[in-house]
Amino acid sequence: MQPLQVVIVHRNQPARLVDTIDAFRAQDVPVTITVVDNGSEAVPAVEAADVAVVLAGSNLGFGPAANIGYRRFLADGDAGEWVVLAPHDALPEPTCLSNMLSVLAEHPRAGLACADVGDGATPVIDPYFGGILVPARVEQGWEPVGHPHGTLMLARRSCLDEVGIFDERYFAYCEEADLALRATAAGWESGLVRGAMVRNPSVGSASASIDYLQLRNTLLLVREHSGRYHVFIRLCIALWHLASGAVVPARRGPYWNVEGRLRGLLDFLRGRFGPPPPHLFAKR
Repeated sequence: MQPLQVVIVHRNQPARLVDTIDAFRAQDVPVTITVVDNGSEAVPAVEAADVAVVLAGSNLGFGPAANIGYRRFLADGDAGEWVVLAPHDALPEPTCLSNMLSVLAEHPRAGLACADVGDGATPVIDPYFGGILVPARVEQGWEPVGHPHGTLMLARRSCLDEVGIFDERYFAYCEEADLALRATAAGWESGLVRGAMVRNPSVGSASASIDYLQLRNTLLLVREHSGRYHVFIRLCIALWHLASGAVVPARRGPYWNVEGRLRGLLDFLRGRFGPPPPHLFAKR
C-alpha cells in the first residue's frame, strides 16, 4: 500500500511533536511524514527515513505553514490521492486513518474530511457567525459538515488542485472554513468521520492573539462568503459583545481580551490581515 502523506505543523512543542509523530507511525496504514517547523526556538531533531523537516524560518501561522506541506504534496504526482494535516499535538488512535479512508472510499465527491474529536459536536457555518458547533446528528461513519476542523484533516488532491489551498490572510483560525466554502462552491463535499478518533489533550494558549484572530478572521470569512450586509450585522454584534463583556464578566468568552478585540475590529476595517501584532502573543 502506498504511504499516506502526513503534514504536521509544529512550533515550540518538541515533546508533543514526538508524541504526535509516534501516534502517526502507529497507524495501521503506512505513512510518510513532513514536519513544517514554524520558526521554533529549537528545531526538533526528528528527521528519519519516514520523517522530513521543512524549516519555515519564522512563525508564518498555521495556514501558511500547512500550505508549504500542501505544495510539496501537490508537486509530487506520485504522492497519492489524500494528504493528512495535523498540528503538533494531535494524537490519532491507531485505526483513525484507515477508518477515514474506508469511509471516504464510499464518497467520491468528498474533498475534505476530519476525524472525530469525541465532543459530540458538528462544525457548521453560520452566515453571520462563521464557524460554529451544533449537536452531532450521526453516531458512526460519514457526517456532512460545513467545514472540517483542523485537529486532523484529510484533503483530496483533485479538490486542492481545483479550489486551491489555504488563504494565507487568515494566518490561523477560520482557514479551514474558508477552504471548505470554496470547495462546496465547486461541488465538493466536506465531512466528519464519526468513530475515527483523534485526541488533542493539550490546552491552547490564552494569549490575546487568539481573540484578535478569531474575531478578525470571522469578519473576513463572513464578508467573503456571505456579503456586506451580513458582515455589517456581525460587526454590530461584535461591538455589542465588546461593550457588554466589559460591563458583565460572565458574558466574556474564554479568550477575552479588550485590546485583542479592538485591534481585530480595526485591522479588519482597514484591511490588515496575516500575522497579528507581535505584542499580542505575550498578552493574556
